[in-house]
Amino acid sequence: MADRPRIGVSACLVGERVRYDGGDKRDAWLVDVLGPQVEWVTVCPEVEAGLGTPREPMNLGRDATGRIVLITDRVRDDLTAAMIDFSAERVAELAAADLDGYVLKAGSPSCGLDVPVQGGGAQRGRGLFAAALTAAVPNLPVADERELAEPTARDRFVARVHAHHRRRTMAQR
Repeated sequence: MADRPRIGVSACLVGERVRYDGGDKRDAWLVDVLGPQVEWVTVCPEVEAGLGTPREPMNLGRDATGRIVLITDRVRDDLTAAMIDFSAERVAELAAADLDGYVLKAGSPSCGLDVPVQGGGAQRGRGLFAAALTAAVPNLPVADERELAEPTARDRFVARVHAHHRRRTMAQR
């Protein structure tokens, strides 16, 4: 719908049961307050990349060269290439989807903006999907649900989304 901003969102945050354990991380403010004002475009990189639900938990780590990789916790499968390939394709679709903002799952090795890297000491990294998204669409308002728990940050994000929506719809006329 052109009259409402379109916001990409980690599917677990709007109640889809796509987490590694088959659960969700439904965020009441996103669903009940912001939801009626926007059109959601839900994405779960892990499920869409074919990893299924439930699945083994995974985290960011480092390979022998120091590169950030996506590794399952128990079996230690390296899912980096699969997630990078998926992310490139899905982000290209999202870049063409007239999004006005994006809400990511905090702490996720695919969607997190500030994620601990195992074996990296106090180092942090960006989830592989989040990194691809923010690189491809650098002017898109992006936040995670942890950031949006703070009212001032939430207001700033919503204002940026609406400003982006106004600019986008004016340019399309």
